[in-house]
Amino acid sequence: MKPSLTPVVAGLALAALAASSVASAQTVLRASHQFPGGQGDVRDEMVQMMADKVAEADVGLEIQVYPGQSLFKADEQWGALVRGRLDITALPLDYASGRHPEFSATLMPGLVRNHEHAQRLNDSEYMEMIKEVIQEGGARVLADAWLSGAFASSQNCITSPETVEGQNFRAAGPAFEEMLEAAGASIASMPSSEIYTAMQTGVLDAANTSSMSFVSYRLYEQVECLTEPGEHALWFMYEPILISEQVWQELDEAQQEALTAAADEAEEFFAAEAAAIDQQMVDVFEENGVEVVSMSEEDYNAWLEIAKQSSYKNFADNVENGQALIDAALAVE
Repeated sequence: MKPSLTPVVAGLALAALAASSVASAQTVLRASHQFPGGQGDVRDEMVQMMADKVAEADVGLEIQVYPGQSLFKADEQWGALVRGRLDITALPLDYASGRHPEFSATLMPGLVRNHEHAQRLNDSEYMEMIKEVIQEGGARVLADAWLSGAFASSQNCITSPETVEGQNFRAAGPAFEEMLEAAGASIASMPSSEIYTAMQTGVLDAANTSSMSFVSYRLYEQVECLTEPGEHALWFMYEPILISEQVWQELDEAQQEALTAAADEAEEFFAAEAAAIDQQMVDVFEENGVEVVSMSEEDYNAWLEIAKQSSYKNFADNVENGQALIDAALAVE
């Protein structure tokens, strides 16, 4: 006859069984993004904050964060998300414009004028139209985020349109590519994470990307002049945190509420930090001996005229609801 368990041993066994049951009930979500992890990039910090807040909510939900393209490459994230192979991503939405051309409206030259304007757009008909496409595509926005951006070159300062002539340029998204090409630049398409190497090897002369990426990817090591957003920001990009709709529907109500609350906190944190990022970029580039300039209002207007005849026109002509999206954004003062 086998000896019975002592009360202490039996209690430990029951505790282990209970812990095992809790562990098995834990839902783990994988969050992927292209930005450096743990180095002060505010987009990485947004996702990490969400992971921390969700853990604190104690609703059987955990977010594991994979920064720096360690899980999926930048241009693979949208496809993985909508197929349910990836749960959460912080994504420059225009990266998915090849699948959904409407997304180019979130990186259209001069469409967003400043950080305050970007915040107003979040609650507009324009954003309702964008989010409808996102949801139809198989994803859902957890947190809104807009980043301003800059131009930089290893050749000369980028101000008026003629200053880009003859340069090999990385432009973020089709709308900027069309505008810069119309001004005489040659275009090379790539994620922002590849700009440094492309400049280092001579594939690129110049690039535009977000202010945060200019710092995170240490592009001050490869350029001679930076054009900051300043009072006449030509470049703003929508970079939301998204969740797979399929994954969202599989969460219980308490988990959805915890995730939404965490995302709201992350969005507020980002909005408070966004404007300061531009000054951080300027400071870092100047400290590293890079000349920093701004576009004049005359420069900005000259670029906007080229954009209206190239990227705006092409978008309106070739994208379903393209003109309606542009009009909806321009209607927000």
